[in-house]
Amino acid sequence: MMNLDSTTMVLVLALGNLALCSLLFFFDYGAARAPGLASWSLSRQVQAAAWVLLALGGARVLPEALALPAGWALLIGGVALEAGSLWEAANRPRWRRAMVPLAVAAVLVFLVCYLIDDIGLRNLAALLLLGGFYLLAAAALAQDWRQAGMLQRVLAITTALLALVVAARGLLVLVMPDGWRWLSHELLRQLSSAALYLLMLAGAFGCLLLARERLQAELARLETVDTVADVPNRRGFFAALAPWMALARRPGQPTALVVLDLDGFKRVNDGYGHPAGDVVLRHVAALCKRQLRDSDQLARLVGGEFALLLPRTGGAEAALVAERMRAAIEAAPVKTERAMISMTASFGVTTIRADDSNAILLQRAGEAMRAAKAAGRNRVMQAEEGAV
Repeated sequence: MMNLDSTTMVLVLALGNLALCSLLFFFDYGAARAPGLASWSLSRQVQAAAWVLLALGGARVLPEALALPAGWALLIGGVALEAGSLWEAANRPRWRRAMVPLAVAAVLVFLVCYLIDDIGLRNLAALLLLGGFYLLAAAALAQDWRQAGMLQRVLAITTALLALVVAARGLLVLVMPDGWRWLSHELLRQLSSAALYLLMLAGAFGCLLLARERLQAELARLETVDTVADVPNRRGFFAALAPWMALARRPGQPTALVVLDLDGFKRVNDGYGHPAGDVVLRHVAALCKRQLRDSDQLARLVGGEFALLLPRTGGAEAALVAERMRAAIEAAPVKTERAMISMTASFGVTTIRADDSNAILLQRAGEAMRAAKAAGRNRVMQAEEGAV
């Protein structure tokens, strides 16, 4: 195996980070980035500048007394910023905010150790601080472990192990100045340099892949979610309905379907504008959710029309649920920027039958809802037993 001297390894890390920063410039160019990704990109730029300073100082292009402390200080701050960006991506703002004072304190500790002018103490401070911040980054990646994907779990474990290798070098150099058996200083240097290089690669490509994975998951979620009312859309509702349609073919407890339509919703959009209509939809969805169990499902089908799936619920019980929702909607006017808007809704109730298809089921519930409108609106109607 070819050994690389310190200057060459630092130069490799500098060039690698510079190449990464160049690629990041074109990654989603012109698009708004998530806050965590923007902070992470900045941290990589800081680290690239740090490795360039260390490389120039090691090659005597710049004075060591200036380049080395400045480079190490920037590197510690850059890794702290990277850890903070990962906590930001994990929706832990308190940890994200804590990284700034931690980074400042860490840089001050390193500079004090550097001024003492002891090489072992410098190594201890720099490598322990770097390893500590990388461990904090690994902890951020380990958040929500059960829901995390395999890529995120592998990144968390890999980052933690490599961080321990980096920290171990600084500690062992201090406590074992002459090395320990086969564990020489040169081997420790090679291992820690390799660990830093792997941390650069794993952190770079891993975080970019994680960002892409999260974007794809969000796009998949948006395919089945109505973003205005924050409930499943028509496609999401039919996905939730499918297993209950299959269970309806077996003996057991019934499952009810309720269709509600807001009375005069078109008037709201025409008279007050679509933003006011969106406020009404969110308000009604929130009112309905308060009346539902965890197993129940509310979805928006189209316009001001919603569907309620009520598992293990008969027609009479479903009518009572619909009546509570009707009364709640009638009793709670909606406050918009332009006016207080009073709303009512008409409900159609039915239960799933063994021979139902999606179209027939919705048609039967819809006919009951239209019968409620024809009878004067703001009421609940159950589908007739003989209705299709």
